[in-house]
Amino acid sequence: MSNKNKIILKNKEAAFSYELIDSFEAGLVLSGPEVKSVKNGRVSLKGSYISIDQSSEAWLVGAHIAPYLPAKGNQADYEPDRRRKLLLNKKEIHSLLGKGKQKGLTIIPLSVYTKRGLIKVEIALARGKSKVDKRETIKKREAQREIRRAMKV
Repeated sequence: MSNKNKIILKNKEAAFSYELIDSFEAGLVLSGPEVKSVKNGRVSLKGSYISIDQSSEAWLVGAHIAPYLPAKGNQADYEPDRRRKLLLNKKEIHSLLGKGKQKGLTIIPLSVYTKRGLIKVEIALARGKSKVDKRETIKKREAQREIRRAMKV
């Protein structure tokens, strides 16, 4: 990502709980009030994942986008946790579909950001980490923190 992209939300749990294998950039299909809500940072990726259906369309499932309060109109029937379509090339979808069928692999969202005024989602093909791997990650992080502390003094 270049410097012009404004990161709105980063899924920190993804890097901790998953071993990231390959990442892609996808556009996100949103309604007008949803775009404003996302740009205000009222979005959550906790527990969300990417699903690819039989018609080879990718969907963001489980992401929560809070309603945009100043919006008037058809906000009464708004569903904050509905599935949202992702815009990917056919080549990327087929690649994800083929790799995603391997045992233990899943597709997760990593971050939401703006690029030239458009809302984009960085998604990744990932494998879940075991408890031992998570402990190892914590140990490495603590060791790096100690090294930085020692360098400061």
